[in-house]
Order: sequence, then structure tokens, then C-alpha cells
Amino acid sequence: MNKIEETTFWLYTAWLVSIIATLGSLYFSEIKGFVPCEMCWYQRIFMYPLVLILGIATFQNDLGLRKIVLPMAIIGGTISVLHYLEQKVDGFGGIKPCANGVPCNVQYINWFGFITIPFLALTAFTLITIFMLLSFKGTKK
Repeated sequence: MNKIEETTFWLYTAWLVSIIATLGSLYFSEIKGFVPCEMCWYQRIFMYPLVLILGIATFQNDLGLRKIVLPMAIIGGTISVLHYLEQKVDGFGGIKPCANGVPCNVQYINWFGFITIPFLALTAFTLITIFMLLSFKGTKK
């Protein structure tokens, strides 16, 4: 595989992760009826546009858009970490406690004792970040 094909592969893989994460988020809220808390909304703000941005980057082979995707994935992942800590660490209040609607420490799912919705979001943001870093390997653009 040459460098352009490899870069396109990582962009495409990151795009697939963003699609799965977005569909999962919509499944939990629209089908399962889980009302998103405030921190969930912030994570969505960073994940949902990645579907469009990574789709354009992949099919237009626009390597410049990676510079937009990487900061969005890192910021979204940071929010996911804070949200996960708020759910799993007793007494961790986060930067600002959620005041309206659903409290941010509510765990709609708790698979295997550690997999929650913010953990799933963190996994997606982490994978996208890794794939973006891999897509920079060997390119100068």
C-alpha cells in the first residue's frame, strides 16, 4: 500500500468510527429513550460534525481537514474523560455540576462494571485521534 492509499485508509476508518459513534448515540437517545445530560450534548457537539468532515476528507482526499478533526477529537475525548470520572469517581464533581435535566453522573448503561456511554464516546474519540495521527505518518501536508 502506498502512502496515499494508507492515508485514505486511516481517514476512511476514522470516518466509520464517527458514523458508528453517532448512530450509537442516536440509538441510545431516540430508540432507548435515554435523555442526554449536558456533558453528553457537549460530546455530541464534537462527534456529530466529524461524520461530515471525515466523509468529505475521505472522498475528496482532502488531507488538510485532518488538522480540524484532530483537535475536535482531542477536545471531545477530554470531555468524555471528565464525564466518565464524574460517573465513576465518588465525590468528583467535574468542572461544573450539571444543574438542568438529567444529572451527568447517571449511568444508563454499566456493562461489565465499567463501560458507560461516556466510556464508549471516549473509545471513539481515542480511535479517531489514533487514526488521524496514523494518517499524518509519511505525509507533509
